[in-house]
Amino acid sequence: MSTTLEAVRPIELSEIREARKRIEKTIVRTPLVCLELGAGFPDIRLKLENLQPINAYKLRGAANAVAMLPESERRRGVWTISAGNAGQGVAYAAKQAGVPCTVVVIETAPASKIGRMRTLGAKLIPVRYDVAWKALEDRSFAGAEGTFVHPFDDHNFIAGHGTLGLEILEDAPDTAAIIASIGGGGLITGVASTIKALKPEIKVWGVEPETAAPAALSFKMGSPQVFKDWKASFVDGAGGQSMFPRMWERMKSLVDNYIVVSLDETKDAMRLMAEKVRIISEGAGALPVAAALTGKAGKGPIVAIVSGGNIDMQKFCELIASARN
Repeated sequence: MSTTLEAVRPIELSEIREARKRIEKTIVRTPLVCLELGAGFPDIRLKLENLQPINAYKLRGAANAVAMLPESERRRGVWTISAGNAGQGVAYAAKQAGVPCTVVVIETAPASKIGRMRTLGAKLIPVRYDVAWKALEDRSFAGAEGTFVHPFDDHNFIAGHGTLGLEILEDAPDTAAIIASIGGGGLITGVASTIKALKPEIKVWGVEPETAAPAALSFKMGSPQVFKDWKASFVDGAGGQSMFPRMWERMKSLVDNYIVVSLDETKDAMRLMAEKVRIISEGAGALPVAAALTGKAGKGPIVAIVSGGNIDMQKFCELIASARN
C-alpha cells in the first residue's frame, strides 16, 4: 500500500462542527455530571463517554472517519488496530455502513472488548502489543484487507473527537481545565483543537500512567520520545510505547501540560467514581480523575473525560477492592 501520507495540518473548527452533524445519529450526547467530594477537593465534572453505544469515546472519531471515506474505499471494507475501543468504534461504523471490518487486536485486550467486536461482526487478528504498535507505525499488517483506518493518526478521526469539546463548552462554560487520557493522542488533539479555537484560556492537560508515559516525556524533552520502561498494566486504553512524531506535531501547540499518575491512584479513582456516582470506568477512563485529584490542574472547575468503561467485571471488582480508599 502507499506510504504517502497527508501532511499534518490543524483541525479546523468548521471541520469539527461538520463532523458533529455527520455523526449525530450515531453517537450519544453524553452527560456531564459533578463528582461531589466536599470541601478541600477540586471541583471535578465527569464527561461520561463510557455511556456511548460502544461504552467509549472512540465511536465519535470512527463514525466520522468511516463516513468520510470515498465509496470506493468503503466498499473494500475497513480495518484498524486496537486494544479494543477503536476496534469497536470502527466495527460499529462499518456495520452501519454495511461493509466488512477487520481488527488487528492486542491479544491481552479485555474479554469484554473482544466479545463486543465479535458481536459487531468484526474479524479479529490477535497479536502481541509490540506487534500491534509496530503495525500502527507501518500502517500495514499482512492478512488485514480493505481500507486502513488509523485509530488516532487520522485527521477525520480526530475531528470526530473534537465534538466532545463543543459539548463540554455548552454544558460547562465555566470550565477552567480539561483533562484527557493519552494513548496515541487523538482524543486530546481533537478536544484541544475545539477548546483552543473557542476558549484558549482553558487549560488542556494530558494524563498517562506511570508505566507508559511517552507524551509527558516528550513534553519534558521537547521532542517525540520512546518510553523505554514501558510496562503493560490494567490501563490498556492509554499509555503507548512511544510518541508518534506526527501526533507530537499535532499536540505540541495545543496541550498545556501533562500529568503522570500511579496505578494505585488510578485504582483509587475507579473506586471513587463507583462509590460516588455509580460509574464503571476502565483504567484509561479513570486517569483524568486521578490527575485532577493530584491538584496539579488547579481547583477547577475541571472536566475529566471518562473515556471508556470497557473492562471485565471480575477485573473491575478486583481492582476497586484493592484500591487504597
